[in-house]
Amino acid sequence: MIASLKGFKIGKVVALLLAACMVVALSACDQSNSSGTGNTSGSSTQSGTPIKIGLTVSKGGDFSADGKALEQGYQIWADYVNQHGGILNRKVQLDILDDNSTKTQVVSDYQKLINANHDDLVLGPYSSSLTLAAAPIAKRYNYAFIEGAGVAPSIFDAKFPNLFSVSLSAKNYLTSFVYYLLALPAAQRPKSIAYVTADDFFTQPQVDSAKTQLEKGGITTALYNVYPAETTDYAPIAQKAINSHPDVVILGTTSQTDAVALTKAFIQQHFNPKALIETAGPDQGNQFTDPLGGVSKAEGVFVPNNGWFPTIKSYQNTDFTSAYIAKYGGTANDISADSVEAFSAGQVLQQAVEKIHSLDNGKLIQELHSGDTFNSIQGPVKFASDGENTVAEPFLFQWQGGKLIPVYPANQAQANPEYPKKSWS
Repeated sequence: MIASLKGFKIGKVVALLLAACMVVALSACDQSNSSGTGNTSGSSTQSGTPIKIGLTVSKGGDFSADGKALEQGYQIWADYVNQHGGILNRKVQLDILDDNSTKTQVVSDYQKLINANHDDLVLGPYSSSLTLAAAPIAKRYNYAFIEGAGVAPSIFDAKFPNLFSVSLSAKNYLTSFVYYLLALPAAQRPKSIAYVTADDFFTQPQVDSAKTQLEKGGITTALYNVYPAETTDYAPIAQKAINSHPDVVILGTTSQTDAVALTKAFIQQHFNPKALIETAGPDQGNQFTDPLGGVSKAEGVFVPNNGWFPTIKSYQNTDFTSAYIAKYGGTANDISADSVEAFSAGQVLQQAVEKIHSLDNGKLIQELHSGDTFNSIQGPVKFASDGENTVAEPFLFQWQGGKLIPVYPANQAQANPEYPKKSWS
């Protein structure tokens, strides 16, 4: 009798233990499935399962130099996050594809990242054109699309509900330069300006806006020239600007490629305007200066950009610059703006995910639209309904003494603008 009772009790205990194990196993299975797509909530307890973040960079084609810099910024961010405990106690794993600088490839890549690779989250590519091509794919699958290199007005005009740009909108890029020129005493103010721009929806709106404002300010247009985006021979374009004999030249460049080519043409022709500003290129560090023949050749060249420079006391900037130099070498002045934009996008993504404690993209989109302010190495970030960063400030930078430094506005300037610029060395 006693033996049978013992057998009954032991059997009952075993049955209860088996049932408990099944519950635990089913719970673990549910947790594993919940983190399998970017549209469901992630589990902070799965420290062994990395968070997969998909993105593309341009390893070939027109944007290859910028793509390399963008990838470096993303990689520095991922390394930094993983060295500091990851996100939601999970490591970050970047899933990077090559978009080859083409719209068709970037569309295919983001479809693969989301549908085939089942990445939890995505970040943006380089350039406004590729961002505009990829954004509808992220929208179709309700993925939050945080990016830093797509800032053309047409991106915000499209009003993607899931797109968020951490950088300054291009329509405001040249504002600081316009303000600076119009604030000069009448005797020093330039009399004429040559406007040369690529046929590109990122650069041309910047140049057109500046042209309108400067003409209203009484400065004559010496030349307005738009060159095809696929241009490879820039010498004739540079010659048109030289022949117009302007005091100032505003170049609507799209990348390091056309920026270097046009600047080299001016140097070779010993054409030295009082001021030269380029919308993209001079902010690429040694990728811009080395092809010119060294930093001395860049002396006096202006470039507009977001509120970042190597020594700015912004969120995590000291860690970013030191990590960049440790991994890629050079100096802080060699850091490309593309790397800064990529790191900033990652920063905002991490903060938003940790605020909602989830990888649910729907909840992530809601958080980014909540009106909260996020921190980045470019400064504060707060999104309007169209995804534009409403608190980003336009800065004016200039190469001086081998360094690219902020020179306007005055409260952020490290030196006065060099105007007129010195002759080419």
